[in-house]
Amino acid sequence: MNIRLLSSIVACGLCFATHAQQQIASKVEIPFNRFSDVETLQSYMFKLAESYPSLCRVERIGTTALGRPFLAMVINNRQTGDEGTKPAMYIDGAIHANEIQAGETVLYTAWYLLSGYGTIPKITELVDRSTFYLIPLVNPDGRAEWFANANTPNSARTGQKPVDNDGDGVADEDGPDDMDGDGHITQMWRPDPFGTHRRDPRDANRMIPVPREPKADGTREYGDWVMAGQEGIDNDGDGRVNEDGPGGYDMNRNFPSGWEPENIQNGAGAYPLCWPETKALADWVLSKPQIAAAQAYHNAGGMILRGPGSDTRQDDYPAADVGVYSRIQSVGAEMLPFYRSMVIHKDLYTVHGGVVNWFAEGLGVISLTNELWTEKRIMQNGQDPTDDQDRKWNERMLFSQTTVPLHEVKHPEFGTVLVGGGTKYSSRIPPPFMMEEELHRNFAFTMFHADQMPLLRFESVETKEIAPQLWQVTVTVANDRLIPSRTARAADKGIGLADTLTLTGAEVVAAGTLDRRTDRTLDPQGFQPATLRFERGVPGQSSVAARFLVKGTAGTAITLAWNAEKAKRIESTMKLGESTLPAAGAPK
Repeated sequence: MNIRLLSSIVACGLCFATHAQQQIASKVEIPFNRFSDVETLQSYMFKLAESYPSLCRVERIGTTALGRPFLAMVINNRQTGDEGTKPAMYIDGAIHANEIQAGETVLYTAWYLLSGYGTIPKITELVDRSTFYLIPLVNPDGRAEWFANANTPNSARTGQKPVDNDGDGVADEDGPDDMDGDGHITQMWRPDPFGTHRRDPRDANRMIPVPREPKADGTREYGDWVMAGQEGIDNDGDGRVNEDGPGGYDMNRNFPSGWEPENIQNGAGAYPLCWPETKALADWVLSKPQIAAAQAYHNAGGMILRGPGSDTRQDDYPAADVGVYSRIQSVGAEMLPFYRSMVIHKDLYTVHGGVVNWFAEGLGVISLTNELWTEKRIMQNGQDPTDDQDRKWNERMLFSQTTVPLHEVKHPEFGTVLVGGGTKYSSRIPPPFMMEEELHRNFAFTMFHADQMPLLRFESVETKEIAPQLWQVTVTVANDRLIPSRTARAADKGIGLADTLTLTGAEVVAAGTLDRRTDRTLDPQGFQPATLRFERGVPGQSSVAARFLVKGTAGTAITLAWNAEKAKRIESTMKLGESTLPAAGAPK
C-alpha cells in the first residue's frame, strides 16, 4: 500500500470519527469544565433566553437578603400550549452555596434542553409536552461569598444575612481569617509537645496520627502538632475561633413541611419561609399547581434521596407513592455510577423543613434530591480511595492544584503555626476534566424523571343503546407513565384538585366509576353526574374506567374531556353508536 493511499484512509477515518461524535449545535457556547460566579452564571441564563426567545424566558422572582436578583428560568414551547396546561418539572440547585456544581447542573439542563430542541427527538418531545421551571442558584449571596473570598469546601453554605451565631450581641464578627493571605482557608496546626500528629516523613505536607494506645512498656508516643481548626484567630476575645462567620442559617431547613425551631433544627430560622429567598421560591411554586415532579441538586456523596427527612414523617409517604419513588430511583442508580438510592432520615441524617420534603409532603409532588459527586469515581472501582490513593490522585492527576503545602505562619495566640491542606476546590466537587460527564448523567436522569410525568389518553370509548334513546357510554382513561395524575399523598390530604371526567353534548342521567371496563355495576355519583370526580386520578402505568347513562339518538355528537392539574387535558369527540378501541388521543 502506498503512502498516499494510506494517508487518505487515515484522514478519512479521522473525519468519520470526528463526525460520529454527538455534538449539539448551540446558539450559546458555555464551557462546562469550569465553575462560574454569580454574575457569569446569570449572564448565561439571559443569553440562553435571548437566543431561544420562543422557548425560554428568565423571571426575577424575588430579591435576596443582600439585594441580588433572585432569578428563575421557564422553558416551554408556547406553540404546543400555555405552560399552565402541561405537566411541569421543577429543578433547583445550590441552596447550599458551597455545593457549587449544583448551579452548573441546572444551567446545563437549560442549555441542553434548548440546544437539543428540534434536533434530538426525545428532547423535542419533552419540551413540547412539558414545562420546566429552573432555579440554578437558590442562594446567590452565598455563592458570591464563596467565589469572592477565602473559603473552605464547606463554608459559605448558608444565606449571608448577618446572624449572631455565638450570642454575644454582634453578628458575623468572628469568621475564618486568611492567615497567609493566599486566598485559601486551610487547616491550622499548632505545636504541642503532647501532640496527636507528626509530619509524615514520606511527605512533609501531610500529617499522620501517632498511636493513641500505650506501648507494651506502658510509655506513650506523642507527636509535635495538634489540630487547631481552620485558619483563624479569636477576633472577639471569647476564647473561641471561627464561631461566628458570615451568615449562619440554613435555607434548606426553612420550608413548612416538618419545620422545627432552632432548638431542634439548627439553622431553621425564626419561622417557616422567613428568609426572602425561601418565601419567594415558595410563592412562585405555589402559583404553578401543574408542577408534577421536582428535583433539587446538592453535593456530595453520590446519593439519590427521597423523603421523609424525619422518622416521624413516614406516614406522609403512602405505599403507592413509595413505589413510584423506588422505580425512578432504581433507574437513577443505573444511570449514575456509584450513586445509591437512599431515604434521607434513615440513610443520611434528619432534615426538618427541607425543600424536597415540602414538595413531597406539602404539595404531593414526586420529588428527589441528588447529592452530586462521589469519591468512588476516583478509582473507578466503587470504593472510596485509601489515604495513599488519595495522595497519588492529588499528585498525579490534579498536579497538587487543590492543595496548599504546609508552611509556617505567625499566629497572635499560638505563635508559629503550620497552615496548609486542601483548598475550597479540594473536595465535594469533581475535577474539571470529569465535570461535564457528571452534569450530563444527572441531567439525563432528571429527564427520565420528567418523562415519567403523567401522560394520559383515552384507551377506549364504547357507546351502546340499552333502551330507546338511552345510551351507555363506557370510558377508559390510561396513564402511560409512572407518576400518577394525582399522588396518593395529594389524594389523602386533599392537596390540589381532583381529576374530572366530563361528558357534554347529551343529557347525562346517571354516571359513576367502574373497577373494570367490563363491570356491569358502577359506583354512582349522585351530584352533577355529567362531571365525575376521580380523587386519586389515574395511577401510573394503569387505567381507570367510568360509565355514563345519557339520553340521545344515534349520531348525536358527544365530547369527553379529562382534566387534571398535573397532566395535559385530553378530549375526544364521537357520536352515539360509535366506539373506539383504542380511542383517539393515543400517543404517537
